[in-house]
Amino acid sequence: MPVDSTFDELELLIRAKYALIVVDTLEVERAEQGLALSSARLNLLYFSWSRSRGLRRGVLASDPVMKDTEEPGRALAAAVEEGAGLFHFRGLGAHLDDPVVVSHVLDLVQQFSIRRGALVLTGHNIRLPDALRPHATVIRLAGASFDDYRQLLERLIREYSARMPVKVDLTREDRLRLVNNLTGLTLTEAEKIITRLIVDDGALRASDIERVNQAKRQIVEQDGLLEFYPHTEGLDQVAGLDGLKSWLTRRRAVVSDPRRAEEFGLGFPKGVLLLGVPGCGKSLCAKSVAHEWGLPLLKLDPSNLYDKYVGESEHNFKRAMLTAERLAPIVLWIDELEKAFASASADADGGVSHRIFGTFLSWLQDRKGDVFVVATSNDVAKLPPEFIRKGRFDEIFFVDLPGDEARAEILRIHLRKRKQDPAALDLPRLVAATKGFSGAEIEESIVSGMYAAFSSGTALSTDALTTEIGATRPLSRTMPERLDALRKWAAQRTVGAD
Repeated sequence: MPVDSTFDELELLIRAKYALIVVDTLEVERAEQGLALSSARLNLLYFSWSRSRGLRRGVLASDPVMKDTEEPGRALAAAVEEGAGLFHFRGLGAHLDDPVVVSHVLDLVQQFSIRRGALVLTGHNIRLPDALRPHATVIRLAGASFDDYRQLLERLIREYSARMPVKVDLTREDRLRLVNNLTGLTLTEAEKIITRLIVDDGALRASDIERVNQAKRQIVEQDGLLEFYPHTEGLDQVAGLDGLKSWLTRRRAVVSDPRRAEEFGLGFPKGVLLLGVPGCGKSLCAKSVAHEWGLPLLKLDPSNLYDKYVGESEHNFKRAMLTAERLAPIVLWIDELEKAFASASADADGGVSHRIFGTFLSWLQDRKGDVFVVATSNDVAKLPPEFIRKGRFDEIFFVDLPGDEARAEILRIHLRKRKQDPAALDLPRLVAATKGFSGAEIEESIVSGMYAAFSSGTALSTDALTTEIGATRPLSRTMPERLDALRKWAAQRTVGAD
């Protein structure tokens, strides 16, 4: 395996006498291969330790294991006696609450002030005690590359084709999407999934891409901070918003073929902020984008982040963003953004919202994974002004109440969805009656009309619908001042979504 930039950095740290290095990773096996190769390049003996097998010279199963070194304290003491070398301790993070183990770590670290080598700890989210923090440097193992997943797919197809008939029914675009959706999984996880897809029916098809997303869903559900949201409707189920749809369609090719886009000089799109009237399709757009682009949709619910213990809320947010980056490429949906960060400018919650807000802004600017953020907001006045600055999002769209054509399409969509024939109704009359209605208000009027028709044992009629429409008081009539102020603010600061 080639040594990537992570191990180049690690070798530089060891040469610079950094004695305690923490490699943050979920792929310990991949890290071990890189560490063994780095030790050879540095002309150092390589030692590896795990709780089950003890301290071993080398990485092969046939390499000798030192006697009675299963306990971490004894293994660290043995490492001190060995002297120079690269000592890889996997899983030691679970034992760092033991003062004796910490003392042994410090003994070993001090040895490297006069000897060549380092102690390397691998694992995910290792929490170092205060005594070790001044001595430690943390680096993060970069995820597998697109080429790594592509080569894995091709290798598995070759290997299984030699044993059994394998039908590969994938277009070039399907193959790119399959490899792209494997991104974020460990190579071990990806190998298991591809193997299962091949062995299951002796074929690889475009429909198998969704099964990859299901595997990612299990990862998200285990973490509990993000919600894996099903998306079943495309942009054809979103009425109006032609400007937003056109903008998204132009970026689909970048998402489908990121390698070609990168060679052309284009990066993965950052995301959009959708401001506007409640109930006009902003959330539906988030779901539809994920469907159109064939990407998993994750929803961030800020209420899942907050914890009563000091520092845990910020930690939860960082974990959620790491999960999002790990599973990239994805669409990350943050609904009603103002509710998450409305108190960011105050200290009503002890400054927690302010700290999370700062972390979120930094992440928006410097995110590492291909995460397309769709954030929605109904009340721009409650948003901190830093969100509106260019660079956080690719574009800020304003979603207004639907016009005549959009309302007609909304009526057709919701009538067909509920097994009603739009041709049997007087659509122009209904369009006129719903002037000033949002899409959600039109939908609720249709539902109410159907309940009335069902209870009376009659078919849904135009009269029944207009009666329900007339009984509805839309937001445009109950809060006209608020909507006018929103439109005035958006006129010079946003792009119209229609």
